[in-house]
Formats: sequence, C-alpha cells, structure tokens
Amino acid sequence: MKKVMILAFAAGSFMISCKDSNSDQSITQAEQEVAAETGVTYTLDQENSSLKWKAYHKGGLDPRFGTVKSTGTISAENGTVTGGSFVIDINSLTTDPAAVDAAKSGGKTSADLDAHLKNADFFEVDKYPTAKFEITKVAAFDTSKDKSNIADANFMVSGNLTLKDKTVNVTFPAKITVSEMEVVLSSNFTINRQDWGLTYGAEGDVKDWGISQEVDIELNVKAKK
Repeated sequence: MKKVMILAFAAGSFMISCKDSNSDQSITQAEQEVAAETGVTYTLDQENSSLKWKAYHKGGLDPRFGTVKSTGTISAENGTVTGGSFVIDINSLTTDPAAVDAAKSGGKTSADLDAHLKNADFFEVDKYPTAKFEITKVAAFDTSKDKSNIADANFMVSGNLTLKDKTVNVTFPAKITVSEMEVVLSSNFTINRQDWGLTYGAEGDVKDWGISQEVDIELNVKAKK
C-alpha cells in the first residue's frame, strides 16, 4: 500500500510539472561582461517588434499571456550582431483579455492581473519601473550540440537580463538576419522566474506553489538603421 501511494504521488508530481510549450529552454549563469556595440547601430522599430510573455499555473493549466513594450538598439558588423541594449517598460505590461476568463477567476479581469503583477507581490513597478537586457555574446548556432524549436535558428544569443534588483545571464537560440537597413531577430525561450527572486509571497508559500516557475518569452525584433 505504501509503495502504491509513493508511485501515485510521483505520477501526480510529474503531471503537475508538465506544460505544453514549443519554447526553448534557456541557459543561465552569473552576470557577464557586456559586449561592445561595434559596427552599424540599428534602432528598435517598436511598431513592428513585439515582446510576448506566457506564464502558467501548475501543470500548464490556465496560461496567462500578454505583451510588454521596450526600446533599444542593436549593432552589427560583417553580417553578425555584435551587441545590443534594451530597456523594458514594466509599466506597459499588459495581459491579453483572452487569457483571463472572469467566470473562472471569481470575476477578476486581465486588468486586475496587470495590477497584481505590477504591485509588490511581483515586479514592484513603483520601485523598479524598468528591466534591462544587454547582449554579452552572440555565437554561431552549432547543430552538433545546440538544439532549438526555432526554424533555421542560426545564432546563440547571451545577455544580462536585469529584473528588479537582480541580474542573471541568459543564453537562448535565435534566428537572426542582418541587412544593410535592418536587423531581424526571432526567438522563443523559457526562463525560471525564481532565478530573479520573483515569487508570490515568502519562499515556500502555498500561493507561489500553485504557479509554475517557468515563463515563456517570445521575441520578434526588428531594428532599423
């Protein structure tokens, strides 16, 4: 009987941890030296770029998703990105209304979730209104060891991502094209929010346990000369 209970618990834990996602798993490490932006500088085209996020409850249930705005520049030389710096406006964080069913959430709406994400439980926008991403390295995608769900991924991008008061270096696959007039970058990867200390309540709080640690980030960047 005891063995059956252990197996049932293990199976339940596995089901709880799973989610259906096509994003790549990012690699994290300590903060690294920021790369110099050499070559031609391109400015982010905000109208034709997007930064989308998707978060989950345990087991991938009831995903919440939306967008956040950013500004920045990216530099390239000889057809390769050399560096870049982006400022993310956390005050612009917006949950898609389709992500929140008021009938299932006790009447709560996407606007209510926006307010909650921006308060002291998560991003504390009054104290930390922006986040930052600074490129530290761009390396050619090695098909012998690098894996990606992005079709034709051709580079591995590393950068320091600062959320609130913590900076962590993140590496993810991307498809990048560089032309005379623009740089286009696309990627879809997963980070662990707890790497930046983003928890709901104190560590181990049951409220935080009900939310998946994984957050998917989808980047569609166009930057123009």
